[in-house]
Amino acid sequence: MEKIKLLDKRFKLFIREDEITKQIEELAQTISSDLKNESVFFMGILNGAFMFASDLLKRIDLECRITFLKLASYEGTSSTGNVKRLIGINEDIKGHTVVIIEDIVDTGITLEHIVKQLKGYEPKEIKVATMFFKPDAYKGDIKVDYVGMEIPNDFIVGYGLDYDGYGRNLKDLYVLDK
Repeated sequence: MEKIKLLDKRFKLFIREDEITKQIEELAQTISSDLKNESVFFMGILNGAFMFASDLLKRIDLECRITFLKLASYEGTSSTGNVKRLIGINEDIKGHTVVIIEDIVDTGITLEHIVKQLKGYEPKEIKVATMFFKPDAYKGDIKVDYVGMEIPNDFIVGYGLDYDGYGRNLKDLYVLDK
């Protein structure tokens, strides 16, 4: 579909599924190579990263584990700036390399909050993998180690990203049609 409507907003096609898949394959190869001798714990950030985490982990060639952490910081089309911890960490990650799997990194507020929390669990190191990165919006100091695609600072939906809960199921990525 070239154009869609979700609630009161219209969106147009931005990135097709095949382009996303190609980038995920490249990321998986790089991560597998970089971390081949590590004890790796992947941590998907819900809700948005569920599709990316699934597609990425299917292509990872490592003995590893995965868990999920759920936080919320968005309302409508913009970040609230307030991060709320909803579901915590139930696994022992001490001494393991943790790879945070994010759907998108924009301002970096959520990422800073997650890394701060994770350091208290004493992992060996923390790395960050994101499918989409908005460098123009990023205000954080945390290094984003693995980036699928850099995108402009526009509101997007699809491939796990939503508008008030809608659009996560779309296989392509759509941008707000202004």
